[in-house]
This record gives sequence, structure tokens and C-alpha cells, in this order.
Amino acid sequence: MEKTFHMTSQQFRDAGKQLIDWLADYYEQVERYPVLAQVTPGEIRTSLPSEPPASGTDTQRIIQELDSKILPGITHWQSPNFFAYFPANASEPSVLGDLVSSGLGVQGMLWATSPSCTEVEMQVLDWLAKMLALPEAFLSSGSGGGVIQDSASSSSLCAILAARERATGFRSNEDGCREELIAYTSTQAHSSIEKDVKVAGIGRRNLRLIDVDADFAMRPELLEKSIEEDERARKLPFFVCATVGTTSSLAFDPLEAIGRICKKHKLWLHVDAAMAGTAALCPEFRQIQRGLELADSYCFDAHKWMFTNFDCSCFFVADRATLTRTLDVLPEYLRNQAAASDVVFEYRNWHVPLGRRFRALKLWFVIRHYGVEGLQFHVRRHVELAQTFLRWVREDSRFELMAPAPLNLICFRLKGADQMNEELLRRLNRSGKLYLSHTRLNGKFTIRFCVAQTRTELQHVQQAWDAIRKEAESLLAVAHP
Repeated sequence: MEKTFHMTSQQFRDAGKQLIDWLADYYEQVERYPVLAQVTPGEIRTSLPSEPPASGTDTQRIIQELDSKILPGITHWQSPNFFAYFPANASEPSVLGDLVSSGLGVQGMLWATSPSCTEVEMQVLDWLAKMLALPEAFLSSGSGGGVIQDSASSSSLCAILAARERATGFRSNEDGCREELIAYTSTQAHSSIEKDVKVAGIGRRNLRLIDVDADFAMRPELLEKSIEEDERARKLPFFVCATVGTTSSLAFDPLEAIGRICKKHKLWLHVDAAMAGTAALCPEFRQIQRGLELADSYCFDAHKWMFTNFDCSCFFVADRATLTRTLDVLPEYLRNQAAASDVVFEYRNWHVPLGRRFRALKLWFVIRHYGVEGLQFHVRRHVELAQTFLRWVREDSRFELMAPAPLNLICFRLKGADQMNEELLRRLNRSGKLYLSHTRLNGKFTIRFCVAQTRTELQHVQQAWDAIRKEAESLLAVAHP
């Protein structure tokens, strides 16, 4: 029999079982590893052969090299001691859903190329809209609907493109736009907004960064003042991005006031709730999205705090016709009868790429496994743990809080010079016992402590606080002998 080099079905079964066992062991033992990879730049690459293998390698050998060569360079985002940035948490149901998606190998660019890929996504996004109590305009049964993007950066880019076309009467891609388009966001907004206005051809100089208040939320009166100044200068304000949970401090822009301004001046309002949006699964946290009914688009990342592995950003629009008209290109080879139907979406017109994976499947697995009740339980648990950490910081006079902390992100610092806080963070991360990140608030070096990892429990938060206090005591003893 001629050798094909493919895995046989039995080899695939055996290898799959080995890898599932490997992942299950990894999740059980992840605390054994330093949270932050303890390697130097280039170290992993130089450990790999410089030439590709001439002949195939069995799965057992590949797994051995996974352990010896790959794991040393992994920063363990799934560790319960990962408190840096925002989470990119996974869960076993999500991994299984992703496995099925990869195995099916669907290219869901059209409804016709795999109807389930489109229709499951439509239904799951409607589920989410109801689970989060989003405005009815974001449901597919009305004028809007939802789609899965790769990240919040892509979601905001699509919002900017649609806003640009609406503001110019769709002239931008026909005869060009004669007006100078102006976009607005706060000084605390994610850097992706700046990148997106560059990609969209708006230009960085046409992005206005609006100052914030003492809680790091956008000041609506300054937004309106800036819009009116640009209108008097015969420019064309067209887009505002408000943030529900900023990256630095989890600040919440006042959506109601910003939304009224956008309606008055006919600007597109996009709301970026990348991580904090998940909190709205719980009714008691839904005040963070008060005023969302005034928004034209909204996004949150299920791959941050909803136990769905990267990438899975959920993007909703109130008027899908504007978005799809903005992004629609229809060559003859993509024409089909289903595309003319009002029953299903042609998701190729909802984002920049043509091709698309069956990402809704992993989200479907997660929601089916946990149910609304299970997801709410874990969100509440994380907020409870973060609030416990907050109380400990408040009770220790050596530390100061740098921002309000209503949910699961605590911004704090050791009272003293920036250099002391930088050294504190360096020592903690170098220990491998936990991983934290930083920002600057009011010009001061600030440590961020985010509780949102899938397996984080009270013991991990307690261990982290003990380590922080121990290193702080050591630094203060040197500074004040």
C-alpha cells in the first residue's frame, strides 16, 4: 500500500487522547510553572532546529518537545495567579468547541458555504444580547444584529468605517469626501481607536482626545465643546467612542450624556466594553451600560471574562444596513440565492475579512455548558474576590488606591516614589509566583490587580496579597531603615 503520510483515523484518535490528557494535566498543574515566562529574547527560537525536519515525527515526540521547548516560553494566562492586563481566559467547554470548529474546518464566508456557521452565530449573538439585557435594536429580529469579530480593535474599526460612510452619504468610496472628518474619544480610551482611525484613513490628527474627570471618565461638556469648535471650523464630526471599563483603570464613561450629545450632533456612538461588558450578565452590575440604547454599536470580548478562548469579540449594531452597505463587495463568484434572503445574514459584509472560522461554536459550547446561572456565579465570585483584595489595600496604610474599583480591577501603589513601585512590580513578576501589570494614573506609576482568571480562588488572591506585602516590607526597610 502506498504511503500517504496522513494520520490514520486510529493514529488521530490516539494522538487526540494524548493531547486532551496533556491539556487536562496542564490545567491541573498550571500553578507549578512561573506565571511570567522566565526566558530571554531569542532563547526559544535558538532552542529549535534551524532546518525543518526531513521526515515526520510521531506525536509522542512532538508532545515531549512541547514540554521541553515550548512551555518554557509560555506566560501562563490560564494560571490562577495571573492578575495582569485583562484576562484571556479559557475553559474546557471552550477548548472542546474550538476543537470541533478546527476539525470541521468550515470556511463560513457565505451562508451557503455552511449554513450552521451563520445561523448558530446569529442565534448565539441574540442569546448574548438577551443575557446582557442589551437594547432590542441589537437583536437580529429588528434592524440590527450581532457578529463575532477577532478582537475589539476590529469591532471599533468596523464602527468607524460605517460611521464614516453614514456621515458622508456613502461618498467616501465613490467620489471621496471633501470634508475633514473628526473622531472623538477620551484620553483613557484604548489605543486601538487611534490605530483604527489611521487604518480608516481618517488620520491621527483628526482624532480628538477628550479630557477626563477625577474618576478617569470622559467629560461630556468638553466633548460637546470640541464638537462645536470643529463644526464652526467647517469640519465634519462623525464618530465618538465611549468606553465602559477603560484599560488603565476600568473607568466608565457617562453613556447617557454622551449619547444625547451624539444624537444632537448626528454622530455615530460606539461603545467599547471589551472586558467589563461581561459583568452585565448579572443584573446588579448593569448600571454600567445605562444609556446604551443611544448607541449605534457596541462590543464586548467573550474571550476576556466569559471563559471563551481567544478570539471572540462580540460586535452589535443597531442598523445593520449601514454596516453591510459599507463593507459589501459582491463579485460574480460569491452570488447566491440565499444572499438575497432576509432570513439569514451574509456575514462577509459584517467585517473586513472575507473568510471566517466557525467561532460561534466555542461560544455555543460555553453557554450550553455553564448556562446563564453558571456564568453569573463566576462573574460574581471574581468581583467578590477583587473587593476582598480592595478591602485589604484600604486597611494597609502603606498603600494608596488610585481609582474607583466597583468591579474586578484594583489600581493601587505603595506610597512613595515611582522607582519603589517599579521595583516592587519587578520583584513580584520575577518571582514567578504571580503576574501583575501597571499603568500611569495622574502621572504616577500604578500597579493593576485584575481578578478574572477561570481558576482563581480566594487562596490565590490571599497568596498574592501576602507576596505584595512581603516585598513592600523589604523595600520600605531599605528606604526607611
